[in-house]
Formats: sequence, C-alpha cells, structure tokens
Amino acid sequence: MTRTLTMNDGRTIPAIGFGTYLVPDDDAARITREGLAVGYTLVDTAAFYGNERGVAEGLDGREDIFVTTKLWRSDMGHDAALRAFDRSLAQLARDSVDLYLIHWPMPSLGKHVEIWQALVRLRDEGRAKSIGVSNFGADHLRDILDATGVAPALNQVELHPGFQQRALRAFHAEHGILTQSWAPLGQGKMLAHPVIVRIAEARGCTPAQAILAWHLHHGLAVIPKASARERLAANLAAGAVALEAADIAAIDALDDPAGRLGPDPSRL
Repeated sequence: MTRTLTMNDGRTIPAIGFGTYLVPDDDAARITREGLAVGYTLVDTAAFYGNERGVAEGLDGREDIFVTTKLWRSDMGHDAALRAFDRSLAQLARDSVDLYLIHWPMPSLGKHVEIWQALVRLRDEGRAKSIGVSNFGADHLRDILDATGVAPALNQVELHPGFQQRALRAFHAEHGILTQSWAPLGQGKMLAHPVIVRIAEARGCTPAQAILAWHLHHGLAVIPKASARERLAANLAAGAVALEAADIAAIDALDDPAGRLGPDPSRL
C-alpha cells in the first residue's frame, strides 16, 4: 500500500512521487507509464517543464493518479495565473488537478499575494483540489497567510541531507504546512557521501533509498526524478527501508546551511 501523508485541507498525498523536471515532452509519456507500472500514484510536473502534454499521454485518462503542476513566473498576477491554470488543464486533458503550486514567489515582483488569492479561488471552484506553493520562504508564507488566512497545503522546497531547511520546516509545522522535498538526493551529490554509503551498506539498501528513507522518517514528502524503470522502482521501494536512530542522527549531522544547490528564492 502506498504510504500517504495528510495535508491541512484533509486530503492525502502519496509520500513518494516522481518528478519530471528536465524530462522532454516526447519522453514524458514513456516515463509516466513506467512510473505507474512500478506502482507510483503521484506524478509532479509544471508548466515550465514543457511536458504536461506528455505526462497526460502517459496517464492515459487515469483519474486515480495524484497530479501536481505549477504556475510559472512568467504568469505572475491574479488574472494571468487563472489563464495559465486553464492552459495547464488543457495540456493535461483534465477537468481538475490534485495540487496546484505557485512555482516561485518572485518577491521582486510583489505579486505572490494576488496570485495566492487566485489559487484560493481555484480551490473554492474545485478545479484545484488542493493548493500550495513551491520555494516559498517564511516571509513569503507570512505574506499570503496575513492577506488571506489560508495556509498552503504544501510547500515544495529544495531539501536534502546537505541542506535540511530546519527553520523553514519548523515554520511549516507551526502552520500545518506539509513539506515536500525537491532534489531530495541533492542532485545526486549526496549519493557518494561516506556516511550515506556506510548506512546503505549496513541496511542492505542503495544510497538513494537510505536518503529517501531519511526524508520519510522526518515526515517529508519526496519527488525524486528518475528516467529508468529500475531506478523508479528502487526509489519507490525506499518506503520499506528501516533506518535506526543512529542512522538518522548521522544524516542529520550532514546539514550545511550554506548547502543550497538551486537559486535562493529571496533573491529573485
């Protein structure tokens, strides 16, 4: 049975999904089919990825799969966000999505509050069953909370053993916001770390499975990217890996506040 987590709107989300960042549209159908075949029930895409149509082809009309997509920063603004959402629905060939996210807060534009108001409208209309954000810091979250009183169901952020976002996770916990990790393996850079390799050998799993099990231990949702069926299956099997307390402590100790690999949202 797929492990699930409960969001603050009462809906559940699979704890492990697969991401499609950098997957070309003409390959997205194959990868989506492979993911579903090995047991995934969540696929994560975005307007910016340019592969929503391919994901839709791979879904083949299945309504039992949790689909996440995101609003790109070229469509910042209340009405622009609504139009962009309609385009994503058309690309995905769906009447609704399970989760719609603001991809980046873009504080330099000052429009994340009005966009969040648009997403609240989409949720109220039932076309976005759950709504959330991606790459929002605590300040951006406070802005939308203060303006609407509506907390995102989820914040999808860069999070891996080398950059653990502890302060932001504490803010999420305080406000009932689920944390979902993108680049959960540190873009592959954490796989050869001696601590990770040692733990994987001790537990009879792969380094990727050890890292994903660490995320799950901390109540984090994850969306690792993989293009081969074997890796997709191996990542999903991380849900069955049991780490010991000493393993968790050892991975916790790898945190580096300067370990961010992607852009700093506060600087955009």
